[in-house]
Amino acid sequence: MSQVPEEIARAREQFLSLVGELRPELHRYCARLTGSVIEGEDIVQETLAKAFYAMSLAAELPPLRAWLFKIAHNTAIDSLRAHGRKLTEARADLDDVAGYVDTPDPMVVRAALARFLALPIGQRSAVILKDVLGHSLEETAETMGTTVMAVKACLVRGRAGLREESEEGKALDATTRRNLDRYASLFNARDWDGVRALVGDDCRLDLVSKSQRRGKEVAGYFGRYEALDVTLEVVRLEGRLALAAHVDGDPRAAYFILLSFEDDRVVSIRDFRYVPYIALEADLRSD
Repeated sequence: MSQVPEEIARAREQFLSLVGELRPELHRYCARLTGSVIEGEDIVQETLAKAFYAMSLAAELPPLRAWLFKIAHNTAIDSLRAHGRKLTEARADLDDVAGYVDTPDPMVVRAALARFLALPIGQRSAVILKDVLGHSLEETAETMGTTVMAVKACLVRGRAGLREESEEGKALDATTRRNLDRYASLFNARDWDGVRALVGDDCRLDLVSKSQRRGKEVAGYFGRYEALDVTLEVVRLEGRLALAAHVDGDPRAAYFILLSFEDDRVVSIRDFRYVPYIALEADLRSD
């Protein structure tokens, strides 16, 4: 595997440090736009990759917050279209605008991620930016590439749409549950040889936002956990099974881990330890 030149790696670290405070807010937007904290983080990472490349070509740094949100919005729209989602443009409906009020509905702010998917993309984006993240009407219109009047119309319709009941998630898979229970049991018992025995020879490891490994390199991943007080719990995450990580006995999940299995062996691990803000947005339920 080729090494990233040192100067590029250093520049990337400086860039990630520069945007670090904005990442949680970007994720809140992207997670609600896609309806998933996982897909939302994928969009954030693609956004930052695009921004890092664009910055290397720019003569000067643009206003960072507005610039990143614009990139994130367009990246999310492209991703949704690529997955066959039918999107409609925001438009100013005068009947809707007449019913606009500037105060966000508290219910909207607390709405679960999956409920935003019921809204057309324009309404979804407007409600998230204005009501959830507190952007101004003008900032929201700039990010969406539309007018303030169109944003107001989207807010009226979107707020109404979020008041409707959402459907329950899909049934859980029994085989995955059994495999996760076994993995978590061995992990919590600190049986590291047992845990490693569950991992396939060509397993892929993604320490999200940090590094990626494959095959024999994955074995060293557990060495870090041997020195930490972390326990795992099988939970329902946005309709799928996952592992919630609890640190130092805290009952609240600090982050989560996704595992994929083939023939009862772990073939991929996505560990979100380095992006803990995701746990704040995730719909995690004990199961």
